[in-house]
Amino acid sequence: MQEGAPPLHVMAGALHDAQGRVLLAQRPPGKHLAGMWEFPGGKREPGETPLQALARELHEELGIDVDARGCEPLCRIPWSYGERGLLLDAWQVRLWRGEPAPLDGQALEWRAPMQVDPARLAPADRAILQALRLPASYPITPAGVPPADAVAWPSRLRQAIEGGARLLQLRFPLWPAAEVRELASQVLPLARERGAQLLLHADIEGARELGEGVGVHLASAQAASLRERPLPWRQPVGASCHDGGELAQAQRIGADFAVLSPVAATASHPQAVPLGWPRFRELAEAAALPVYALGGMSPALADEARRAGGQGVAGIRAFW
Repeated sequence: MQEGAPPLHVMAGALHDAQGRVLLAQRPPGKHLAGMWEFPGGKREPGETPLQALARELHEELGIDVDARGCEPLCRIPWSYGERGLLLDAWQVRLWRGEPAPLDGQALEWRAPMQVDPARLAPADRAILQALRLPASYPITPAGVPPADAVAWPSRLRQAIEGGARLLQLRFPLWPAAEVRELASQVLPLARERGAQLLLHADIEGARELGEGVGVHLASAQAASLRERPLPWRQPVGASCHDGGELAQAQRIGADFAVLSPVAATASHPQAVPLGWPRFRELAEAAALPVYALGGMSPALADEARRAGGQGVAGIRAFW
């Protein structure tokens, strides 16, 4: 990054149509990252507010007039391409006038977020896609469940999925790995039908075995030992983090999201010093991937987590 140079403030718009699809644009030949896909937008000019810059860029690129009443912030992604840093400021756009047209000669396509291949996107835009895909709540199964209670969990997981859960971590440290994989396989058809994703705790091989719809949630030490993403892009990867260094490592290995803890006091780790919301905000805003708050959380705190720059909340007791 150029010494002393402020990051380039770049706006990106996630336009949603009536079918729930988002608009992607392909970078034309001759441009940096030519051929890759991105969310349309461009550089904020001096004196512009973020929304003014977004509206101008979308008018220049697509010929549409954005209605501010249908716009809301989605995420802010710090990134660097080479020596120059940028801040990718993404907003959701649901109201506009006109039909998007490729005024810069770029290819355009509408895609449901879950159907977009992240490998086709410019690297910084992958975090925007994950912010669109990921829910505000991430339930984690209780750690102390004995193997004898395994019979109850297919029903509990199905109830959670039927109730709207879209991201669930199966964390049963007292169970043999084969039993956790078997549980996931029993629930997987419903999860795929409802668009939910199951993450096995620390079991990369199990996720590879089960395939699409099943991912892995990496323990912090496990994430630190990796040099690259352990699963294909179609399978989600989460990572447990406790500080900025671990968040940076999660981003380096291509994790889709991180869980940062403990934000508040928690009975499961009474000796841990809570980060508090101000420190959570500082770390989450500096991270280049979506971050969930963990530790003393409940689903009711999801909005507070989002106001602090997070994707939402993760937890155990209050989520079942």
